[in-house]
Amino acid sequence: QVQLVESGGGSVQAGGSLRLSCAASGSIISINAMGWYREAPGKQRELVAAIISGSSTNYANSVKGRFTISRDNSKNTVYLEMNSLKPEDTAVYYCNAIIRPNREDPNYLYWGQGTQVTVSS
Repeated sequence: QVQLVESGGGSVQAGGSLRLSCAASGSIISINAMGWYREAPGKQRELVAAIISGSSTNYANSVKGRFTISRDNSKNTVYLEMNSLKPEDTAVYYCNAIIRPNREDPNYLYWGQGTQVTVSS
């Protein structure tokens, strides 16, 4: 059973910083892409940043230059460093990962439970 567990959310004032972590555990043969999405009240879930195996990254235009995604393959963990936070960054942040859990299985998409980020003005 694969699990993704996020941590690092919280409340911060505008201009502040937070670092989110998401660790994958369980039966894992390989992890392809890992990423962060967010869902604000009344809005659809949207991609924030993604990192493919290796170092290829992709960011939403709204966070470019402020957020940095990285991963530690030895720990099966993805991070999201968030700087210069704005009130519009307030949302529940979810990590996901494309994981091959067993040799006989294909890749599956897994989601974490979400962590709240609140930015006050």
